[in-house]
Amino acid sequence: MEMNREKLCTSKADVSSDSAYHCSTCHDDEEWSHTSRGRAKSRSLSASPALGSTKEFRRTRSLHGPCPVTTFGPKACMLQNPKTIMHIQDPASQRLTWNKPPKSVLVIKKIRDASLLQPFKELCVYLTEENNMIVYVEKKVLEDPAIANDDNFGPVKKKFCTFREDYDDISNQIDFIICLGGDGTLLYASSLFQGSVPPVMAFHLGSLGFLTPFNFENFQSQVTQVIEGNAALVLRSRLKVKVVKEHREKMTVQNGIEENGVVSTNIEKEVGKQIMQYQVLNEVVVDRGPSSYLSNVDVFLDGHLITTVQGDGVIVSTPTGSTAYAAAAGASMIHPNVPAIMITPICPHSLSFRPIVVPAGVELKIMLSPDARNTAWVSFDGRKRQEICHGDSISITTSCYPLPSICFRDPVSDWFESLAECLHWNVRKKQNNFAVEE
Repeated sequence: MEMNREKLCTSKADVSSDSAYHCSTCHDDEEWSHTSRGRAKSRSLSASPALGSTKEFRRTRSLHGPCPVTTFGPKACMLQNPKTIMHIQDPASQRLTWNKPPKSVLVIKKIRDASLLQPFKELCVYLTEENNMIVYVEKKVLEDPAIANDDNFGPVKKKFCTFREDYDDISNQIDFIICLGGDGTLLYASSLFQGSVPPVMAFHLGSLGFLTPFNFENFQSQVTQVIEGNAALVLRSRLKVKVVKEHREKMTVQNGIEENGVVSTNIEKEVGKQIMQYQVLNEVVVDRGPSSYLSNVDVFLDGHLITTVQGDGVIVSTPTGSTAYAAAAGASMIHPNVPAIMITPICPHSLSFRPIVVPAGVELKIMLSPDARNTAWVSFDGRKRQEICHGDSISITTSCYPLPSICFRDPVSDWFESLAECLHWNVRKKQNNFAVEE
């Protein structure tokens, strides 16, 4: 009996010592390791102490709770795959760091808005004359008569570097971006960079301003703090979209006789495939376009058909896009730090079709159903709208190039303030309390 107790105590000690995974976040960044099958386990936020030491858990500053226990009883555990370990980062630790002082800045101004001319001029003068920075401006911005005919602004304008969208590649020449306008300017800035995106500082000079947390009144001090590296970041994930279209052309076929005896001249023949790629910040929208019929598209997840959308269309959005079109279609609002993809139907012809959230690592594919009555149309952040026919496909997954948006305070405070100020989230007249009888 005593020998059995000794064995039992020894086995419990072995389990608690050998299978103890420790989290650096919960244990003050101490170095812990665990050897299993001759290989050292790397540190992970999914690692934790064994069951016997659960009292040592403490809640971190992040949005997530304590690290989960990965051992289940005396023998079962969740074997970690080093290639798929997910490190959950504390949003408060996302700070801007410059390897070298920034020298070039891209200034994006909302087009056809006279109220932005004076802020644009003041910002450019401050960047060029006081900070001695290289300013990049889109060529069509300088074609505004109010800027072209301003003699006082002429010396500053001569120092600009100009570019044209879809013609000039500036991806490796920009250190950071400043947007003047509304949320559309941030979406436009994202579309200019199909790879790595520089940090973006967005000033609220538009209508809604959900993605633009900075006010322009004291822009000098705010820009100086960003240049000095004193700023928080929120990494807004983007969608990597690949559109594959069956390229067809109409050609005349010899001896092509129709039933009425007329020579057929409109026979289509597949001559190859056309592949287009996009980086999307808000959402990919597939809709029925001008047709009066319901859209009928199939949605695949990692190669498996999960559903067929019959309705006005479907929205595939990032957490950033969850507060845009998806929110108007009845979806939940997701914080930008949550790694996810949201699928939201647009007016589905089904009472049980609710929006769903899938992991960020999956690959979605959208195609026209074989029995669809009409074609569909797709747009990317409201741009590059095009028709989707039978045989075409839209592949969507999370991009490895997020958009680093500079925060006014921090990622959590800025998001909830935008919900309150822009969308009036949960605004309601308060209920009266009971009167206390004397």
